[in-house]
Amino acid sequence: MTTNIKATNMELTLAISDYVNKKIESISKFIPQGEKVVIYVEVGKTTNHHKQGDYFKAEFEVTIGGMKFFTDSKKSDLYKAIDDAKDEIVKQIKSNKKRKNTLFKRGATSVKKMIKGLSKRDPVTSK
Repeated sequence: MTTNIKATNMELTLAISDYVNKKIESISKFIPQGEKVVIYVEVGKTTNHHKQGDYFKAEFEVTIGGMKFFTDSKKSDLYKAIDDAKDEIVKQIKSNKKRKNTLFKRGATSVKKMIKGLSKRDPVTSK
């Protein structure tokens, strides 16, 4: 697993870096073993000229075996933005996993029906 953490318009402190690494470790349990994973995280201030205080953003880009997942979050607190972005990326990874399993099961059911002779579907043309 390759990780890259970047700070924009602010300094990347050790506390922020440790917090992001802890969140990345919690993401890693949803990733299948043996997959090549690249994670880019960008945290920082959106602008330097807000009238009502600072506004922070957190962006996660996760590439798992050629599939890309991206999310960003903008909040008034940096840690809330990181938590929100992490939750959204986990949700995307889980929904993709369910979708892949469903497609696999549908394909396997179709093949089983063709083998039994219940379906007149042509496996070459898929009709």
